[in-house]
Amino acid sequence: MNNKLLVDERQADLGNFMVGRLLPFRKKRQVGPFTFIDHMGPTKLGPGRYMDVNQHPHIGLSTLTYLFEGQIEHRDSIGSVQNIAPGDVGFMTAGKGVTHTERTPQQLRDGREFAMHGYQIWVALPPELEEMEPRFDYFPAAEIPTWQEGPITFKLAAGEAFGKKAPLQGFSPLFMVDVFSSAETTLKLAGQLCGEVAFVIVKGQINVDSQKVDAGQMLISKTDEQCEICMDANTQLLLFGGEPLRQEHFLLWNFVSSDKDKLQKAKAAWQAKKFPQVPGDDTYIPIPELKR
Repeated sequence: MNNKLLVDERQADLGNFMVGRLLPFRKKRQVGPFTFIDHMGPTKLGPGRYMDVNQHPHIGLSTLTYLFEGQIEHRDSIGSVQNIAPGDVGFMTAGKGVTHTERTPQQLRDGREFAMHGYQIWVALPPELEEMEPRFDYFPAAEIPTWQEGPITFKLAAGEAFGKKAPLQGFSPLFMVDVFSSAETTLKLAGQLCGEVAFVIVKGQINVDSQKVDAGQMLISKTDEQCEICMDANTQLLLFGGEPLRQEHFLLWNFVSSDKDKLQKAKAAWQAKKFPQVPGDDTYIPIPELKR
C-alpha cells in the first residue's frame, strides 16, 4: 500500500469516560469528507457513571453515530428524540446550526452495569450545503446491508462499497464499512472502494506490507490502489473514506466550515446563547479555551 500513514489514538475526556481521538491530526486533517473520529470506550458504565454530554452546537457537518455495545439517547434542537442501539446508524446533519445532547437512556439507569463501545464520526458538508436546514436521519440495524464472504462479515453503514449501497448516502461520495473476520484471511480492496481509505482497527490486528497494526490504531491510504491487507482471526475493522471535498475545510471546536469567518460567527453565536435549544433542556457547554 503506497502513501500510508499510521495514527495512534489520543485520549480525551468525554462525560464520565475516556474517548480515543484518531482524526484530525497534524499530517492529515481529513479522509475523504470525514473530518473527526471519537472512539467511545470500550468501558463499563453503571450506577453514578453514565454518558451525559450536555447541550452543545454544530455547524457545517453531519455526525455519524455507530455503536457496538450500549445505547445513546440523542435529542436535538429540531425536536428529534432517538435511542441509538448497537448496529444502528444515527446521522445528524447540522447545516446552518443545530444543538444536541447525548445521554445514557433512562431505561439503562436502573442499577445495572453495562458495556459502552462505539464511534462518533464527523462528516464535513460540501460548501454549497453548509447552510442547509438541519435534519436527523436514523437507520436501524435491520436496515443495514449485511453479507458474508468466507470468514468475513460485512456491514455497510454508509455510502457505496463492494458493489452495494447503504440507505445512508450522505451528501458527497463516501463509504463506511464494519468488517469482521472470524479467521485469518486476506481482504482485497482493489476496485471495491472509491477515494481515500482509512482502516480503524477496532479489535485484533492487521498486517500490511509486513507491518503489524493493532487495535486502537488507524492506517490511512490516499487511494485504494490494488490494496490488500491480512486480517488476524477475530479482527474487526471500520473502513471509511471517499472522495475528498474540493475545498479545504477548517475545524473550530464543534464547528466545521470551508469559510473561517463562519467558524468565528458560530463561536460568537454560541457564546451569546443565540443557537436554537433542545426542547426542555437548559444545559450549556461553554467553548473551551483553545491552546495557542
